[in-house]
Amino acid sequence: MHSAVVHLHVVHGHGSTVSVVLAPRAGDEGTEEEAHSETVSKDPGPIVPEMKELAWGAGSFIVLALLMRFFLFPKLKKGMDARYHGIRSSHDNADAERAAARAEVAEYEAQLAGIKAEAAKIVDAARVTLEAERQTTLAEVNARLAEQRAAATAQAEAVRAAAQSQIHAAVSDVAGRAGELATGRKPGADVVDRVVSEVMAR
Repeated sequence: MHSAVVHLHVVHGHGSTVSVVLAPRAGDEGTEEEAHSETVSKDPGPIVPEMKELAWGAGSFIVLALLMRFFLFPKLKKGMDARYHGIRSSHDNADAERAAARAEVAEYEAQLAGIKAEAAKIVDAARVTLEAERQTTLAEVNARLAEQRAAATAQAEAVRAAAQSQIHAAVSDVAGRAGELATGRKPGADVVDRVVSEVMAR
C-alpha cells in the first residue's frame, strides 16, 4: 500500500511562506528515504512587528495622548471641578442652614426666657397688688369694727348712765321719803342726792 505525499503551504500576512511535506512512515513501501522536509523563508517571525505597525501604533498613542491631554482630560477635570464645587456648595449651604437653625433656636430660647421673666414680673406684681388690697381690706374691716365697737361702748355707757340716773332718782326719792318718815321732816334734795351718790359710788 502506497501513502500519498501531502504538500501544505501556509502563507502569513507578512509575505512569508512555510512548506510542509508529509511522507509515509518507515517500513512502508514507496519512498522510505523521504522523512519530511520543511522550508522556511528568511522573513521575520510572525510575532515581530514591522516598522509601519510600530509607526501606526506610536502615532495612534500620540494622538490619543494629545486628545486626552487637550480635550478629554480638561472635560474630565471640568466635570470633577464642577462636582467638587457642587459638593462644596452643598456643604456650605448645609453649614449655613445649620448655623441659621442654631441662631433661630438661640433666639427662641431668648424669647422664651424673656416671656418667663415677664410672666414672673406679672405674677409678682399681682401678688403685691393682692397683698396691698388684702391689707387695705383688713384695715377697712378693722376700722369699721373699731367704729362699731366704739359706738357699742358709747351706747352701753349711755344706757348705763341713763340707768344710773334713773336708779339715782329712784333711790333719792326712796331715801327722801324714808328720811321724812324717820325724822318727820323732808330732808333737802341736795343732801339726799349727795348721800345717794356716795352710797352708789362705793
